[in-house]
Amino acid sequence: MNTFDHDELVDICTVSVEFDLPDIERIADYLRQIKNPYHYKSGKFAVEERHPNGGPTMADCLRPLMAY
Repeated sequence: MNTFDHDELVDICTVSVEFDLPDIERIADYLRQIKNPYHYKSGKFAVEERHPNGGPTMADCLRPLMAY
């Protein structure tokens, strides 16, 4: 497990998603705001996203949207 400075993580509660944007722009805006979608905080809790070995990565899940 990696160690992250809690104060440097973006609080997901401060992220504002613009639902009027096209899918790809909305994803790009979210990623710009959250900075690291695998490590962020929610209030006082640090969140580390994990996926099972051999399971789809975030890139795998987003790839179909890149075709638009």
